[in-house]
Amino acid sequence: MKKSYKIDVDCANCANKMEVAANNTPGVKKAVVNFMLLKMNVEFEEGADPKTVMPAVLRNCQNVESDCSIDF
Repeated sequence: MKKSYKIDVDCANCANKMEVAANNTPGVKKAVVNFMLLKMNVEFEEGADPKTVMPAVLRNCQNVESDCSIDF
């Protein structure tokens, strides 16, 4: 399953770090952050529930940039 989320991130470097953090989250098959569009596209692993995975993605991303947000 693939979903797109609106993100709030301050710089392109932080967006790249958020992408790495999201990809290191269990349940995420592939995440791509587009800084220019302020979007994160996430492909979830088979059987993963986006409603439980996305809070973990947000926590991992906030370790990179504490004031980032993801609308899910």
